[in-house]
Amino acid sequence: MTFTNTRVKLASRPVGLPQPANLDIETIEMPPLTEGQVLVKLNFISLDPAMRGWMNEGKSYIRPIQLGEVFRAGSAGQVVESQNPAFAVGDYVTGNLGVQQYAVVGAGATDPSSPEYLLKVDTSIAPLEAYLATLGMPGLTAYFGLLDTGQPKEGETVVVSGAAGAVGSVVGQIAKLKGCHVVGIAGDQAKVDYCVNELGFDACINYKTEDVNKALRAACPKGIDVYFDNVGGEILDVALAQLRFKARVVICGAISQYNNTTPVKGPSNYLSLLVNRARMEGIIVFDNAANYGTAAREMAGWIHEGKLRSPKVHVEHGIENFLPALLKLFSGENFGKLVLAP
Repeated sequence: MTFTNTRVKLASRPVGLPQPANLDIETIEMPPLTEGQVLVKLNFISLDPAMRGWMNEGKSYIRPIQLGEVFRAGSAGQVVESQNPAFAVGDYVTGNLGVQQYAVVGAGATDPSSPEYLLKVDTSIAPLEAYLATLGMPGLTAYFGLLDTGQPKEGETVVVSGAAGAVGSVVGQIAKLKGCHVVGIAGDQAKVDYCVNELGFDACINYKTEDVNKALRAACPKGIDVYFDNVGGEILDVALAQLRFKARVVICGAISQYNNTTPVKGPSNYLSLLVNRARMEGIIVFDNAANYGTAAREMAGWIHEGKLRSPKVHVEHGIENFLPALLKLFSGENFGKLVLAP
């Protein structure tokens, strides 16, 4: 059977917000499989703020996407043809499959150390899209970033920005599981209400309508023990000013800064780290790959017990809509985990 694949490539490096001219959308005929290969039809493509950073040239925690290369993305789909005995037609898998409708994966499909690695998933436990959210990279980022880097203790105050997002919503729930007082920061009232009424946060601040400094002082009268940062910029500065002794600041992302055309705004209140003998540390989920299985099993158990809810999944449709869908992350239009159904 012949398959036609539409895929998105990086044509040029953007300055500021990405534009259509920065991308190239092409359609090709997929070649026949050779021995050891697997053909996957993508059902969902994960859209994440980090994608903007991958478009830039320069040193980072992962190599930039090369010009002319299919845009990197975590994806989930179903095997439709296989010349690899480890995978049968009908298997559901996740992997680094790119922004396209179909992906051919080679011999690395069974090697956990390979960028081609495919992970089989059980859709009877959770829907396929959940493996790009709570049981995927966002959930694992929240798990390791909070528990290993933030190290919350019962009774402490945990504040998370981007609280209604794919990472932040899981951070807040795990913090509640650990007996913490949890305060979120989000960008509209629906997201604020969701964090408090559905996810069980103790409070959530609307940074667009409230004075974040005053609201944080009211919600965290003893100060902040763990601040999990997804946005950077001014909100990071406000949180730094309210740290407690031996506080921990987890730097997961800085979505407010990704499309800057001027230098990134660094924290001006960093001396609070010195005064409070606090620490600030970055989290990259790939550093914890050896423990993915343990984390996923624990979170799956929490989901089964009703202690952890998967974030809302916001689905956009059509491979041609990749760019406008991605930009929703930076305008705040998405709600929960954003995915593209190609």
